[in-house]
Amino acid sequence: MANHPIVLVASVSIIKDEEVFIIKENQPNIINKWNFPSGRIEFGEDILHAAKREVKEETGLDVELTNTTGVYNFISSSQDQVIMFHFTGEVIGGSIKLEDGIIDNNWVKVSDLVKFKDDELRNPHVIKQIANCLLNKSFHPMNVFHKQII
Repeated sequence: MANHPIVLVASVSIIKDEEVFIIKENQPNIINKWNFPSGRIEFGEDILHAAKREVKEETGLDVELTNTTGVYNFISSSQDQVIMFHFTGEVIGGSIKLEDGIIDNNWVKVSDLVKFKDDELRNPHVIKQIANCLLNKSFHPMNVFHKQII
């Protein structure tokens, strides 16, 4: 059995009215794929802090986390096991300044996001599962996450 790492990721759907903010990534192993702002949780980092930090680094926006759609477990295109904590959030400041490797951004209706072709999305089954949670307003409160104990 091959030994692949487990990668912990924080991801955020930034919501405004009936639209969600998505970014298009263009990196060596991710070419022209839409995704939610997201990234790895650093060693010792609080999950909620990681989610806000990743949004700020990738988009320039400051967010307040409002809910969670849940935890997603999947195998990435690089064959890593990913455990992703996904949140919803609202913009509370900042301005759009895309990080290197992110080539576009867009506000799209959540109902349109589920209609994207799989080859347009980074992890299509996960993104569409999250989009369906957003459509159905299937959220969990933030108090399921406890502050990191140091």
